[in-house]
Amino acid sequence: MSEVAGKPCILCCAITGSVPTKANNPAVPISVSEQVESSHAAVEAGAAIIHAHVRNDDETPSSDPDKFAALKEGLEKHCGGVIIQFSTGGRSGAGQERGGMLPLCPDMASLSVGSNNFPTRVYENPPDLVAWLSAEMVKYKITPEVEAFDLSHILRAIEMSKAGKLYGRLYVQFVMGVANAMPADREVFDFYVQVMRNRAPEAQWCAAGIGANQVVVNEWAIAAGGHTRAGLEDNMRLDRHRLAPSNAALIARAADICARYERPVATIAEARALLGLAPMPKAAE
Repeated sequence: MSEVAGKPCILCCAITGSVPTKANNPAVPISVSEQVESSHAAVEAGAAIIHAHVRNDDETPSSDPDKFAALKEGLEKHCGGVIIQFSTGGRSGAGQERGGMLPLCPDMASLSVGSNNFPTRVYENPPDLVAWLSAEMVKYKITPEVEAFDLSHILRAIEMSKAGKLYGRLYVQFVMGVANAMPADREVFDFYVQVMRNRAPEAQWCAAGIGANQVVVNEWAIAAGGHTRAGLEDNMRLDRHRLAPSNAALIARAADICARYERPVATIAEARALLGLAPMPKAAE
């Protein structure tokens, strides 16, 4: 039996993102009703966290708080207490507009603590905006999922957590495979894991791979004792010949990897406890 056997693995489903369209894969959920339906199926397949963006009717990214409010209401009604994580990413808005949905008090929100290159532009996260977003999350008691695109982001997250600038328990996600940013490199991944174990041993960590790297990074994370993310935001294919039919199919694939490593898929209640979040609402139990 491996040293990670028996350790629950949290599966996060990134359902939509800001980039994929129905022209890329008809299964990408765009409307709020599609997102709720897709999320429900992903939860049934094992997802405990729904990482959510919202879109306009023409499929362009949005940061409209009203759209986030409608999505939150639908997820709370239909998805059994799932952990709701809103994106504050830079493709959906500029400046403080990126945090306009935080007063809705989701369980979690993504937080990028540094800048880096993306395929065709610089993903800007200036210090003043990072400070404002993190302060808003403290104000509204929202646990951030720090999206780390580089080693410096991991170190900055640990520093901010120790300084009390991040709400709740530290949770860091390694994002690997974005063009022009950190590739899906096993040596680098192993180093990231060691940094977390040495410098933030009480923290939880997760890893996500982009495109064909999704299943690769899923396995690395599961085998190393971490948590992982899958979904149509990051990857629209099961393999080079087949589109993924749903978010649930990508979560089910990650759950199958968990089974191979004898790791139970974390229930929503277990995930909430691991991440130090509020327990499941009574109505959802």
